[in-house]
Amino acid sequence: MSAMGHGEKLGLIAGNGSFAFLLLDAARAHGLVVVVAAIKEETDPAIDMRAKADSNVHVHWMSLGELSRLIETFQAEGVKRAVMAGQVKHKQIFSSIRPDWRLAKLLLNLRTRSTDMLLGAVAKVLGDEGIELVSSTQFLEPLLARAGVLTKRAPDEQEQKDIVYGRTVARAIAGYDLGQTVVIAGQACVAVEAMEGTDATIERAGQLFRTLDVEDAMREESGSDTTLRRALTVVKVAKPNQDMRFDVPVVGVPTIGAMQRAGATCLSLEAGRTLMFDPAAIIAAADAAGIAIVAE
Repeated sequence: MSAMGHGEKLGLIAGNGSFAFLLLDAARAHGLVVVVAAIKEETDPAIDMRAKADSNVHVHWMSLGELSRLIETFQAEGVKRAVMAGQVKHKQIFSSIRPDWRLAKLLLNLRTRSTDMLLGAVAKVLGDEGIELVSSTQFLEPLLARAGVLTKRAPDEQEQKDIVYGRTVARAIAGYDLGQTVVIAGQACVAVEAMEGTDATIERAGQLFRTLDVEDAMREESGSDTTLRRALTVVKVAKPNQDMRFDVPVVGVPTIGAMQRAGATCLSLEAGRTLMFDPAAIIAAADAAGIAIVAE
């Protein structure tokens, strides 16, 4: 794939969160004109302010179900390449959003409605219409996690055991396109990611352990012992055949906040295949909380 030239148009299919804004800034730094397909159900309305401030940013609002309108918008703007940036909540697929005829036909022909299957089908439809879906990482390579211990504190012996076990479990579930994150304690799986996303998975693990703390207090009163180590380790991996055009593993400062609230002390990432939004801020937040981050 050839590099994009100054003034060339890049389509940006914008989901929620800061990812779309980071991609927009990176593309503009490359001198590209950015045509944003803003999803009414997901995209931060602040994207309109970028268009007002920069004539080389064009924003078009549409519903998640309007695949035909997405294609027509990009074709009218002369977009030949596009990226996906920002999460679209998996549960939206099953919500009350009405698909247009093109999306309805696509959904009807899917064997399963997994993320890879759905987005892969969308990518094929775009390709058939002359719009190549490319990887967002070509614009955001500096944000990919580098290998090694990234924080002041390295994982301790117990956390390292949880990482090894967690990677085995996480890669297995990722292979089924269920999620990319697991939460481990004492080499036992506490939570597995599905449609809710990484931070919600961490919070669910924390909620479970808070109920266990209440039970432990009751056991202590009765003279019984507890055996499960309470420190949680979060393990995030890429899928075995990760398509970097979409659903790229991502962590941000909110991930560290979720870990703090849940009582998680260690985060394991896949080096070179996980995007860290604002790496310096993530590492600073982790150091302040005593959380170890390692990428392998």
